[in-house]
Amino acid sequence: MGQVANRRYRLRHRPAGTVTPVDLEFGEESVPSIGPGQALIRTLWLSLDPANRIWMSEIHYNMPPVPIGGIMRGFGIGEVVESRREDMRPGDLVSGITGWADYAVADATNLAPFTVLPSPLPGPPGSLLGALGHTGITAYLGVHDIGRPRPGETMVVTAAAGAVGSVAGQIGKARGARVVGTAGAASKCDHVVRGFGFEACVNYRDADWRDQLDAATPDGVDVIFENVGGQVFEHLLDRLNVGARIALCGLISEYNSYGSPTPAQGRIGVDQILMNRAELRSFLVLDHIDRFPEAVDYLRGLLDAGTLVHDETVVEGLEHAREALNQMFTGANTGKLLIKVAEPTSVR
Repeated sequence: MGQVANRRYRLRHRPAGTVTPVDLEFGEESVPSIGPGQALIRTLWLSLDPANRIWMSEIHYNMPPVPIGGIMRGFGIGEVVESRREDMRPGDLVSGITGWADYAVADATNLAPFTVLPSPLPGPPGSLLGALGHTGITAYLGVHDIGRPRPGETMVVTAAAGAVGSVAGQIGKARGARVVGTAGAASKCDHVVRGFGFEACVNYRDADWRDQLDAATPDGVDVIFENVGGQVFEHLLDRLNVGARIALCGLISEYNSYGSPTPAQGRIGVDQILMNRAELRSFLVLDHIDRFPEAVDYLRGLLDAGTLVHDETVVEGLEHAREALNQMFTGANTGKLLIKVAEPTSVR
């Protein structure tokens, strides 16, 4: 193979706040060997997601916590370099849990099976982890199944410049809703309006963000696509219309408090949910694997029609993954955050 080392991150301690090198150790090991029924996957692209931080804690999310000493979990796209499986050939591109490592083994023990990608690919590799991958599918499920915005309704998307929020808002637009976003910088809000077509976007770091959000939603809120939690979410609950729907996708403002002796806590306006007969429903994308083809077909239709803009922030090099993940929680990235680990050896 030409490479004798497998760079990887192993979880050594459950972090309390920002992830440090002591928590997540970067080092080198031997490249795994494979046996019958296994394939060796070389990671090309790695997806960074808020779930990475949850998996480092003791909280059981959509999968068990990463064990202490285990390789950090992460979804990615890789290339088959060796195979003793009939369904995978050297040169095939696959998607699955590659982990934060140069190499992974595909076998029956994987928490989620690797999937061989079609040739030619339906889009750029990054889009298969973003708008046409689990990120876009998450947005699709939350909007179509839970939010269900109707023409003329007001839909608010938090973290609107992020990977999921930006797609969710554009799906809401495609359904005829008036979409308002929130983001953490004026430049991001400008991009949400000009680039993604939202009617308005509020910078939650402004001192008068509550007044701005009220002005942007003069008729109240019919749909919330919630990615953040905290004070903005609490304020939006006070603006619910009767029969509103809330798609609870994430609470990224709280994840870095996992493991802290003083975890973040906020008031949830259960009274407003009750008074307005609103529907609040949480969801996890991996619970709906059978819906993935349906979602990808819909998202490809929007992309082909030119009505879906897909942003990416690409960081070069596996060695920068830990730092890049921490930056996600400060709002440094726009759109889908990806690590480019390696180039494929074959042309697809």
